[in-house]
Amino acid sequence: MISNSLLLAIGNTPLLKLTKIVSPSSADVWIKYEGNNPTGSYKDRMALGVIRAAMDRGDLKIGDRLCEYTGGSTGTAIAFVASILGLKFTAVTSNSFAANKLQAIRAYGAELVLVESSDGKLNPELFKNLKEKVQEIAAQDGNYYFDQFGSQDARSSYAAIGVEIVEQIQGNVDAYCASVGTGGSLMGVIDGFESKGMTPDFYALEPTQSPMLNTGKGGSHAVDGIALGFIPPFLDMERIKEVCTIDQEEGFQMCRRLAQEEGILAGGSTGLNVVAALALAKELGPGKRVVTIGCDNGIKYLGGHIFK
Repeated sequence: MISNSLLLAIGNTPLLKLTKIVSPSSADVWIKYEGNNPTGSYKDRMALGVIRAAMDRGDLKIGDRLCEYTGGSTGTAIAFVASILGLKFTAVTSNSFAANKLQAIRAYGAELVLVESSDGKLNPELFKNLKEKVQEIAAQDGNYYFDQFGSQDARSSYAAIGVEIVEQIQGNVDAYCASVGTGGSLMGVIDGFESKGMTPDFYALEPTQSPMLNTGKGGSHAVDGIALGFIPPFLDMERIKEVCTIDQEEGFQMCRRLAQEEGILAGGSTGLNVVAALALAKELGPGKRVVTIGCDNGIKYLGGHIFK
């Protein structure tokens, strides 16, 4: 199914050691840079995994239409995979997400259905409306609901990240932290670590502006792809040591530092991840290792607020 196509370029992304922004008195900090996937995001792994599993089961065939609600990276990844495998795709999304992401979804030939946000930001009401709209579309005959929030295939698609980190780092990992959207990527990475016999402390991250996991109440924020205004369905708190909140403005500032000092261009969720990783590294001290994830390539955010 994936022979002789760009789908073969998904995965096996580099693990980079940060050298400029980490204090000598801190633990080492490594970032798994997923921006090297074909659409510049780790969501390529999930899109291929879910679609391939559905086609293998016979639930999805060439010519069928997929539908999903998405902030952009997932939608771009699904549209990319669908274009190669002969599938149609309808993305339910909003102008509140990065414009470049919406353009990318269209570029791969997908249809966009836009839902307006009441305050122009990402908030619990918007995500509720997006979900209701995609369920309405999914109920129509011939449409297949991708279901990134419910499909176990989504979680298992990320396990390779944890496996790759263990194989690349050549030593122990003491802590791993990542911001949370569906929770599928974090839990999948945990599965991958544990399958290789490594059990670092795991930390879930969310923006201070929408502390759902810490307080039970979400809020408006500007970090694409995370803090969706409800408890993530895949998140298993028994396997998480702590949920940390990071101010989104610190995350956006970190995005600019990463680009200017480390040559890593990444989006807002990656900025939050690195802020948290540096804090953990300071706490753990020299001789320890902290790993986080660079969720996507920052090129898609150049027209937005982060790099203005």
